Amino acid sequence: MEKKHGPWTIVESEQKYRHKLVEVREDQVIKPDGTPGTYATVKVKAGVSVLALDEDGMVRLAKEFRYAIGRYSLEVVGGAIEGGEQPVEAARRELREEMGIEADEWVELGQVDPLTSIIDSPSTLFLARNLTFREKKQEGSERIEVVKLSMDDAMSMVIDSRITHGTSCVLILRANAHMSAR
Repeated sequence: MEKKHGPWTIVESEQKYRHKLVEVREDQVIKPDGTPGTYATVKVKAGVSVLALDEDGMVRLAKEFRYAIGRYSLEVVGGAIEGGEQPVEAARRELREEMGIEADEWVELGQVDPLTSIIDSPSTLFLARNLTFREKKQEGSERIEVVKLSMDDAMSMVIDSRITHGTSCVLILRANAHMSAR
């Protein structure tokens, strides 16, 4: 059964791969110009990203080897929203597990959709403040080094491409704008 999808028409859709976090679909489509084609999409479980900022203006970032890109990456804390969780609950859990940080103040800074042409992976962004430091409880696949630096240094690292993780870049920029507006 054909289904309109914006200016596209989906003629047939087939799930090619499914994992607990990722689903790959291939659609047979009629393109906006009326010609037939194939379009593949990846749906990643909705997630959260968190930037922890202390009272001295220092942020905590995660330095972690990322398998897909084959190198270390400096990023904000992030992870998937589990079934039944609200985004802020997932953000609290991820910050506690990955960095051992709890926060009393949570500011939601909107959402970001990275790579919108083929990937559906919304992430809700949070700034965490009024921090308390505890023991980390990382997952078995995680080997996270916590990096402490000033917000100004984090901003510079975004601008000169030392921080390249897209969601982290957006969150650092939004958090800086939020703090500057106060």
